[in-house]
Amino acid sequence: MTETSPRALPRTLGLFPATNLVVANMIGAGIFTTSGLLIAELGSPALMILLWIGGGILALCGALCYGALGAAMPRAGGEYVYLSEQFHPIFGFLTGWVSFFVGFSAPLAASSLGFSEYLTRAFPDLVNWGNPDLLKRLISVIVIVSLTSVHLRGIEFGSRVQNVLTMGKVLLIGGLVVLGFTLGSGSLGNLTSGIGPELDRQGWKTIGLSLMWIMFAYSGWNASVYIGSEIRRPNRNLPLSLIVGTGAVMLLYFSLNLLYVYAVEAEDMSGVIAIGGLAASRLFGGSVETVISMLIAFALLSSISALIILGPRVYYAMATDGYFFKAIADVHPIFRVPSKAIILQACIAIVLVMSGTFDQILTYMGFCLGIFPILVVMGVFKLRVGLEYRIAAVLFALVSLLILVLAYFERPVESSIAVLTVALGVPFYITFAKSRNRGTAPSEREGGQS
Repeated sequence: MTETSPRALPRTLGLFPATNLVVANMIGAGIFTTSGLLIAELGSPALMILLWIGGGILALCGALCYGALGAAMPRAGGEYVYLSEQFHPIFGFLTGWVSFFVGFSAPLAASSLGFSEYLTRAFPDLVNWGNPDLLKRLISVIVIVSLTSVHLRGIEFGSRVQNVLTMGKVLLIGGLVVLGFTLGSGSLGNLTSGIGPELDRQGWKTIGLSLMWIMFAYSGWNASVYIGSEIRRPNRNLPLSLIVGTGAVMLLYFSLNLLYVYAVEAEDMSGVIAIGGLAASRLFGGSVETVISMLIAFALLSSISALIILGPRVYYAMATDGYFFKAIADVHPIFRVPSKAIILQACIAIVLVMSGTFDQILTYMGFCLGIFPILVVMGVFKLRVGLEYRIAAVLFALVSLLILVLAYFERPVESSIAVLTVALGVPFYITFAKSRNRGTAPSEREGGQS
């Protein structure tokens, strides 16, 4: 398919919007919701901070490798393209299959649930009538539908909205960190509060699970590779967007987690999901908590928006190659976006919002999202790249594999469901591959709808 065909995506994005997309996709529900859960598992704030730094280094290693791959294969689809072209189409299909349910739809559901948690924390009277849980889910659905409508109007319009949301989010975090440490009431002595896990078998499993949750919070360091077909000068702008965006987020995550610990002792922090609101109330008093919770809810809109942009490009790439329903490759004749893929993703996310809880989605996502990047980074060995890329690939693959093994033994049920999700994709791949070889898609042959 040529770039001038009716189904081609135009190259309209430069370095700034591509980097913004990386930042927006990374800074989401994870950083605003997982630190309290991490303290409940780890017990030690100092260890938690170290693991956040370690997760950032691991994400940078992955970003370096993906940057090399993205420059060599600047197409929409990300891992789907790299695994299909460098290994075998079944691996590309399976990563797209996982992305369909877990890589984008599930984080979209989690981020929208995080939005409703912070919004109702800012306005508690909202949940004083009826069923509070149902109300939060309905708010999440409204947000998904609203931002999906925005991004159905085109990538240029959507990216302008995205830029505003992302810059607002970065300014919020930066301002919160500066004001928190200069004007807030807290103590760095909280770093030494709590007791960390013993470094025995159980302790290492706990650390592995915690790192998996942290890597979920860092997920998105590869965001711009999914829109490789829409980035100008991809050989330069795509790798730079990954490295600059990931490095900036790593610094923000370290600062924000240090602020959480500065504001709240380990015992009080343990298990709290809306940790940003709690930290604000301790730093500045209860009245400011309302404002901060509103701002964090606004910040989560940027993540939701980024996920709505990115995920459909994977399904679009699969469909154009014949490994998904053909109609999903349709590009809107006016707005030039994969509109049916965008709508399909929104529907899946809404189903997850209405059927799952935050912690269930988090564990399931973390394991699924950790599987295929291990194989993707090995692809740099098939490129003519420097030694630093190969070292980064080996480090990323080994540490990521260890995290998955430890997390599996700590949470075998959720991890097994994640593995089952991948396995269920195999028969679908066989069906689509047979249809592709015959030159027809299942939706055409059976008269089904996308």
